[in-house]
Amino acid sequence: MVGLFIILILVLVLPFSVKKVEHNLEAFLFIMGIAAATVSGMMNMHLIEKALVDPIQITLAVLIAGLITKWAQVPLEKAILATSKALTPRIFLGLMVIILGLASSIITAIIAAIILVIIVNVLPLERQSEIRFTILACFSIGLGAALSPIGEPLSTIVVSKMSEDFGYLFSLIGPEVVPSVIILGIISVFFVKTTESPNTLGAKNPSESYKDIIIRAAKIYLFVMGLTFLGHGFEPLIEAYILGLAPGLLYWINMLSAVLDNATLAAAEVSPAMDDETIRAILLGLLIAGGMLIPGNIPNIIAAGKLNITSKEWAVFGLPVGLILMAIFFVILFIF
Repeated sequence: MVGLFIILILVLVLPFSVKKVEHNLEAFLFIMGIAAATVSGMMNMHLIEKALVDPIQITLAVLIAGLITKWAQVPLEKAILATSKALTPRIFLGLMVIILGLASSIITAIIAAIILVIIVNVLPLERQSEIRFTILACFSIGLGAALSPIGEPLSTIVVSKMSEDFGYLFSLIGPEVVPSVIILGIISVFFVKTTESPNTLGAKNPSESYKDIIIRAAKIYLFVMGLTFLGHGFEPLIEAYILGLAPGLLYWINMLSAVLDNATLAAAEVSPAMDDETIRAILLGLLIAGGMLIPGNIPNIIAAGKLNITSKEWAVFGLPVGLILMAIFFVILFIF
């Protein structure tokens, strides 16, 4: 347990304090994941096979999206710019946060994140606004994708464990998630600024080489592989210190989802013996915390990697937004 606590502290601290770690986050999390799985005694052939297989879907999605973006870059840019001009850029961005969040439950969080990246690369955003819009959209996608069992792994696992139907999650957390996605869209209208005039097509997002596309997909593969090892490696710690806690306390402890795979945490915490209120608290804690830092969710990983957003840049805006949302939902769930 001491070893796992040390690894957890390193994962939380080093990406923000050591530049080499920050610029090589994929390799760092991969090493930490192997260390956690080894120290906890969870490393075996089954886990290795799972770690090799789990990243394939997202890696292929990122690779294919990269190729499509390269081949259809100009038509995509023209369509996005034309729509944003017709609606005004701020209204367009706010609507995109809402639409991507709600649509992610059907098109999956991966595809929604890839569309987000394309939008950010086309629109004339200042760097700070680009980061803010990306983070707000990723919060929205992470929340919205959990409304159906096909949106993301966490929702698939929960519906399977509870033996419920397709609409279970929407009825359980929809009343909290849908308004949150809409509010995130409204916030983006005020927190995101566009430059005076649109970019020249291709100026902000020059066509990538095939080598760049392949390297990025490989980094995503390594990243997800590391998160798989990390999530399973921390299972003994979760079982020893987290399971069985009061829902209100569990809600805050689930901020670990900012650095650990929320699907793994959901698999460990959710039980058919729990009532709906407890499951709702667990899920909302995991989903909100997942937007705080880059490793917390697949959309964060895709967007940050493609847009070169560092761990520090993400945390400066992502942590305050996440903490405010956590506090608001805590009041709604446990006080009112």
